[in-house]
Amino acid sequence: MTNQEITDKINRLKKEKNAIILAHYYTRPEVQDAADYLGDSLGLSQEAGKTNADIIVFCGVHFMAETASIISPNKKVLIPALGAGCSLAESITGYELREWKKANPDGIIVSYVNTTAEVKAWTDVCCTSANALQVVESLPKDKKILFVPDKNLGAWIQRKTGRQMELWNGDCCVHERITTAMILEKSHAYPEADVLIHPESNCSHDDAVLNLPQAFLYSTAGMIKHVASSTKKQFIIATEIETIHKLRQDNPDKEFIPIHPATICGQMKKVTLESVLAALEKEQYEVKVPEEIRQKAWIPIERMLQIR
Repeated sequence: MTNQEITDKINRLKKEKNAIILAHYYTRPEVQDAADYLGDSLGLSQEAGKTNADIIVFCGVHFMAETASIISPNKKVLIPALGAGCSLAESITGYELREWKKANPDGIIVSYVNTTAEVKAWTDVCCTSANALQVVESLPKDKKILFVPDKNLGAWIQRKTGRQMELWNGDCCVHERITTAMILEKSHAYPEADVLIHPESNCSHDDAVLNLPQAFLYSTAGMIKHVASSTKKQFIIATEIETIHKLRQDNPDKEFIPIHPATICGQMKKVTLESVLAALEKEQYEVKVPEEIRQKAWIPIERMLQIR
C-alpha cells in the first residue's frame, strides 16, 4: 500500500474507534502528517489530558506513552513501536531517587519528563524543556534541588536562573552530539541565519554559544514559534532533524539548515505508518501504568501542567 492508502485506512479506523493520534516532532514526516496533534513533550502531555478520544495512539517513545497513561488512566494508550526507548529515560531508576531522598529528606527532585513512570513516582515536580525555567524558578530558594536526568538541560537552567542544583549525569544520545564546534562552524558559514538550539545539546551552557547574538535556546515548540514570528529567512536547526519537516510546512519561503545530518533519533524512527495502522487495527501494545505508581507519578506531572 502507498502512504496515502495507509493514511486513509488509519483515518477510517480513527472514526470507527474514536481514536486520536498524537505524534512527536521527531517522528517520520509521514507519521507527523497522519497525526491529529503534533507537538513536543509538554504539548503532547497537555493534549493527552484533554482529549475525549477512547484510544490514544502515541507516536513517540515509551516514556511518552507512559505519561499519557498516567494523565488519562481511563483511556487505552497504544504505542506503535513496542521497543522505542530513550537514552535519557534509561539513565536513572526509581531506586536511585529513593536513595537520594533518604540522604536528602528536605531536598526537591525535579525530573525532566523524559523519565519512566517509576522515576516520576519519586519526583516532586516534573518539567519539560518548554517550562523547565519556570518550574525551577517556582521552587523555594532555600531547598536543595536534584535535577534529573539531563545534565545539559540542567546546566542551562543553572545558567539562566542562577539556582545551584545537583545534576544527574544523563544525556540525550542525539543532542549530546551537538557541540560548540558545530554551532560556531555553521554560524560562520551562514552569518545571516538565526541558530536555534535545543537546551539538551552538549553546547547549551557554553559561553562561546550563549554569547552568539544570533543564537537562541528553545524547546522544539519554541523553535517553531520563533521561526513563525521572525523576519529572518535562514535558520540553523540544532535539534533532531525531523523537526525541519514541520518548519518547512509552516514556512515554505524560509530556509532551514540542519546542524548536522546525523542528528537523528533512531528510536523515534521505529514508529512507521504501517505500525500506526497495526496498532489501531489490533489495538496492540497497550501501555498501562500500575495504579499505585500512577497515583504517585501523577502528582509531579500535575504540578508541571499547572506551571506556565
